[in-house]
Amino acid sequence: MNRDFFAGVDPEDAFLDSSNLPGFDTHAAEGKLIQALSPKEVYSVGIIFIFIILLFIYQLFTLQILNGGKYLQLSENNGLAKSIIFAERGIILDRTGIELAWNEPAEEALVDTIGNKLLGTYSLRKYTHIPGSAHLLGFVSYPEVDKSGNWWRTDFIPGGGVEYSFNTLLSGINGNKLIEVDALGEVLSSGSVLLPKNGGILELSIDESINTELYKAIKDGVTKAGFKGGAGVLMDVTTGEVLAITSYPEYDPNILTDGSNRESIVNYNNDSGKPFLNRAVQGTYTPGSIIKPFVGAAALEEGIITEHTKILSTGVLKVPNKYNPGQFSTFRDWRTGLGWLDIRDAIKMSSSIFFYIIGGGHREQEGLGISKISLWADRFGLGKLTGIKLPGEKKGLVPTPEWKKETFGNDSEWNLGNTYHSAIGQYGWLVTPIQAVQYISSVANGGTLHSPTLVKGKVGRQTTVPINDENLQIIREGMRKGAHSGTAQALNVAGITIAAKTGTAQLGTRNQYMNSWVVGFWPYDNPKYAFAVVLEKAKADTLQGAAPAMRPFFEWLVVNHANDYVNGVYPTTK
Repeated sequence: MNRDFFAGVDPEDAFLDSSNLPGFDTHAAEGKLIQALSPKEVYSVGIIFIFIILLFIYQLFTLQILNGGKYLQLSENNGLAKSIIFAERGIILDRTGIELAWNEPAEEALVDTIGNKLLGTYSLRKYTHIPGSAHLLGFVSYPEVDKSGNWWRTDFIPGGGVEYSFNTLLSGINGNKLIEVDALGEVLSSGSVLLPKNGGILELSIDESINTELYKAIKDGVTKAGFKGGAGVLMDVTTGEVLAITSYPEYDPNILTDGSNRESIVNYNNDSGKPFLNRAVQGTYTPGSIIKPFVGAAALEEGIITEHTKILSTGVLKVPNKYNPGQFSTFRDWRTGLGWLDIRDAIKMSSSIFFYIIGGGHREQEGLGISKISLWADRFGLGKLTGIKLPGEKKGLVPTPEWKKETFGNDSEWNLGNTYHSAIGQYGWLVTPIQAVQYISSVANGGTLHSPTLVKGKVGRQTTVPINDENLQIIREGMRKGAHSGTAQALNVAGITIAAKTGTAQLGTRNQYMNSWVVGFWPYDNPKYAFAVVLEKAKADTLQGAAPAMRPFFEWLVVNHANDYVNGVYPTTK
């Protein structure tokens, strides 16, 4: 084909779709590409895009990493929030209706640190300022918020006493209220409410006035005679209701609950008198002669002696020493020349020789032996928990051959001297005041062991001591003689008939210290109330013990309760 045939023909006109081309005037340079962008312009646009991307990355890092928690909380608050409605803690009353623990409104509301959102308020716990009830009542710690204003603890935490033991009754159940808030935490409205259930009322068997006077008597006895501390319990022998229970020294529950007086709290912790120790249930003490009533009752019941059996006390008891033939071991009475004594007079004068012999035997006189002493100790509730609803109760200790081997090694042989000392409340004995009052109550009431109770009108769990009441009556007569003209005659108070038994327990490697006890009951003819008091650790030559310390208490009782407690009846409710 002749190439000249295509001369003057535009190549684009040869394509089939040339009719769809725009109507450019190609000869006038229409439809031609303009000049391309320079590299500088391209780089500038790229830098702008990179900056924008980096800005988005920074914002994403700030939102998700740096302030993620803050914005999460704001997002959660941008809706419904829950405000706690705290339950009122139950009040605590004594048996006459006096408030011992109650609630008072807080002066300022508790507020969240984010958005000023109200979280809820609780009432402040208050306790009587009258001394003597700290260990009985205990204290509480308040609910707490963290630095962000969130409640990490929404309950009152009890610390000791009935606040702890009866927390289920006293605590109640918190309620709540739903509130609508915006993203800044501002309250928009409030909605559904779940009402709290307030704690119940606890009516104690304690009489506040009796408890206070008992505390004062113990405190005065301790401070005047140089004892380290003391404790006392009064109990209804017919029900087990505890009328008074106190320990000295004590703390102020208001200070512990408030928690702001750090100096006082530090002083409590450093006090050698151990004010946090509830000596009435947690203090274990060598009982000394206060166990002689049960040893005497056991000897009567076992037929070891009769009420007419007499034993001579010259002040010294000598027995052959089996480890040194021809030598004698000497056991002394607390006083010489007590003479011939029957069981009543032995209790009255607290003769150690009489109880050495009926406990371990001597010559023709048979003794109980350590097995029967420990058996009857168990029956009278010694060496085991009473079950009183106060935290930290100790069970004490009754010495036995098994205990001696565990303590001193398998080669430690139990000997007659161990039995003698055990029969007068020395050696390994440990007793709490609450055990002592429970045991002496069973002597007073004819052989019923009541578990002590702190609730008004509640009868404690009962266990029968398998003993003839005629034998217990002989013991009661001896205790009455003791309070009238014997070792407990400091309690021979006009206007009230008390039966009592004292006890002095030697302490220390050289017997340089002592504990002083007194236990008893009244009215003698128809026992209603029992008591046990211990003064802890004074010098061995101290003359003023627990019985003289209790005299002002009973004198006060005669003056202020001549028509009720003195005669064995409860006063009318105030």
